[in-house]
Amino acid sequence: MRYAKDHGQQTRRRIVENASYGLRQNGADGLSVIDLMKLADLTHGSFYAYFASRDALVVEALALAMDRTVANWRDLTQGLPAEIGFDAVVKAYLSPRHRNNPARGCALPALTADIARSGPEGRRVLATGLEKMIDIIARLIPKRSSSDARRAAASAIATMVGSIVLARAVGDKRLSDDLLEAGRQALRNQVADSSAEACPADGI
Repeated sequence: MRYAKDHGQQTRRRIVENASYGLRQNGADGLSVIDLMKLADLTHGSFYAYFASRDALVVEALALAMDRTVANWRDLTQGLPAEIGFDAVVKAYLSPRHRNNPARGCALPALTADIARSGPEGRRVLATGLEKMIDIIARLIPKRSSSDARRAAASAIATMVGSIVLARAVGDKRLSDDLLEAGRQALRNQVADSSAEACPADGI
């Protein structure tokens, strides 16, 4: 059978794409090479024709997942005023839809614990993606210095990730929904506090 010139590249992209979904669903430690290739409907015998190691595929799949979150946040906030953009990200992130669909959600709550135990390349990719996410949120926190906005953005992302991790972990839907709402409320308060600090009352 003859293949198109870019067949190998297409197959490689398919493996990475499906691995990114599978890893977010099951965790980086939960899938073998055989499992990862099955996700793309391929046999594991061809794996090393495309990747030097399982870790190399995990790193590429993580990078793809992080890039998708960054692109989604940029699209979601494009053209919106800062506070409305911030609220849009929070609502989308701390939503039942995101909670219920880890395979197509942010990689941080799904993979951070596994990547922390991996090699330096995986941690570098995660840190690079996280920096981009912080940059986006920092631009949605106006009237603060650059350093203060980045600290506030890092805090906001930590709150969102922690809220999703807990909401997914508990078996009680009511408690899970409460955790999502608590995270949303905490972030609303953070934005309100930010505005109050930036605009002190007259005479103070």
